[in-house]
Amino acid sequence: MLNFYDVLFYVFVAIVIVQIIYYGFIFGKLAGLKQKKKTSPGIPVSVIICAKNEAKNLEKNLPAILSQSYPDFEVVLINDHSSDDTLEVMKTFKATYDNIKIVDVKPIEAFWGNKKYALTLGIKAAKHNLLLFTDADCKPVSNQWIYHMSLSFNAQKTMSLGYSPYQKIKGSLLNALIRFETFMTAVQYFSYALMGQPYMGVGRNLAYQKNLFFEANGFMSHMQIKSGDDDLFVNQMATKHNTTICLDKDSFTISVPKKTFKAWVLQKRRHISTASHYKLKHQFLLGLFYISQVLFWILAIFLLSITKNWELMVGLVAIRFITQFATLYTIAKKLNEKDLIFISPILEFFLIIFQFFIFIKNLISKPTHWK
Repeated sequence: MLNFYDVLFYVFVAIVIVQIIYYGFIFGKLAGLKQKKKTSPGIPVSVIICAKNEAKNLEKNLPAILSQSYPDFEVVLINDHSSDDTLEVMKTFKATYDNIKIVDVKPIEAFWGNKKYALTLGIKAAKHNLLLFTDADCKPVSNQWIYHMSLSFNAQKTMSLGYSPYQKIKGSLLNALIRFETFMTAVQYFSYALMGQPYMGVGRNLAYQKNLFFEANGFMSHMQIKSGDDDLFVNQMATKHNTTICLDKDSFTISVPKKTFKAWVLQKRRHISTASHYKLKHQFLLGLFYISQVLFWILAIFLLSITKNWELMVGLVAIRFITQFATLYTIAKKLNEKDLIFISPILEFFLIIFQFFIFIKNLISKPTHWK
């Protein structure tokens, strides 16, 4: 008859197998991906930026967008009822650049505080079918951003998921956690897209065709949810046939991360609150990965502290970490995040605790506004 230790040990073996499947096979698809070089037909692009009280960020980041080396693009700037000088900054740029279009959104009671309403007005105002989204606090890492994000579009591919890392701050554990969480989120949404199960993208670097937006009836199916203009739309409309990913390093957009733990918590509460609205198969995949991570750490620490067969336990733990390291390091080279991988066990441990804390906070109360 199995005793309590034996039961826990076999559960741990099962958890290690699940983790190896994720890191070795599911995420391994991304690690082994070699994207073919393509040339762009130079299709017209509408860059969409929705801004609320972002005057300083627009002054800093708009030049990098307006100086893109691309033959035909417009920049649609959406002022979402700002109380600072956002609209004035937009008008100043428009006086110099004739490819800027300004959409000044006035609040209405039915959609008060809802970014999706403002975005809808901006999308309707865009003159081109290919829409490329970013945020006011982001800037492209190169002048080839639009070029590379437009490469994958054709008659079948109508959506492209890009990468948007956060700026590195040396010596900051909070910054490392923010960057690692962003990296691991990207590892998952890129990997699932490659296996035909795209489930989310980030609005800091996301492109899709305007006709796809109208096919979905805009954001109406989740308009009542304040966040999720990016991931919920992707979850609704992305398929294995219409979705592709862009990993070229010149296609990245970079953002300044939060400087305090409190500000990061508020940001992630908004982001994580949308996950419960994903399709059930995506909730299962994401939930199984997180639960297997939690159980791996709990059981590994507990069993190593009580077992006499420590060689076997150490071997199982080592196999999991080696598989994880090999996969994540290869992906991190593609995404310019190699420095994170050498401390990834520490970051993973703290991130699991943080995500559990956010989950509990969101159970108690829901975030209500995008800003």
